[in-house]
Amino acid sequence: MSRECDLCGKGPHAGRSIARRGMAKKKGGVGKNITGITKRRFLPNLQSVKIVDDTGAHRRIRACTACIRSGKITKVS
Repeated sequence: MSRECDLCGKGPHAGRSIARRGMAKKKGGVGKNITGITKRRFLPNLQSVKIVDDTGAHRRIRACTACIRSGKITKVS
């Protein structure tokens, strides 16, 4: 099961997490130093929702919250 929106195709993005050590100069220290950089993933906020598709059939999809809020889908009531 992929972590991707079925409507807009929004998926995970790559990023980095930076670990810093030390006290900031404005607080009286000698400055912050980077002690490590690790990879991380930014995942989309996917929700499983029941929708009515174009043919009138009910089905379940994984949609991001941006698509749900913008009204790109019609939920089953």
